[in-house]
Amino acid sequence: MEREIILRPLLSEKSYATIQDKKYTFVVAKDANKTEIKLEVEKRFGVQVEKVNTVNCHGKLKRMGRSQGYTSDYKKAVVTLKKDSKSIQFFDSLQ
Repeated sequence: MEREIILRPLLSEKSYATIQDKKYTFVVAKDANKTEIKLEVEKRFGVQVEKVNTVNCHGKLKRMGRSQGYTSDYKKAVVTLKKDSKSIQFFDSLQ
């Protein structure tokens, strides 16, 4: 059984602004490394990846009345495509 590396796209104001520069943001598996992420993006979307930057994001403290807890930790990957590569079609419809 193959594990999921790319879990979902991360859609925020900051990630929308970088789509023009061919930078796409994804939530990825916590144990995935940059090489695995690059290969998965190239295979799944048929594009050429120039580089991958990753960030481990810690969950935020949330309160509801007197009870409190933390949101889940996650790993974020910012994937930069090569200039001559085509763009990812899913993100084109969001601009």
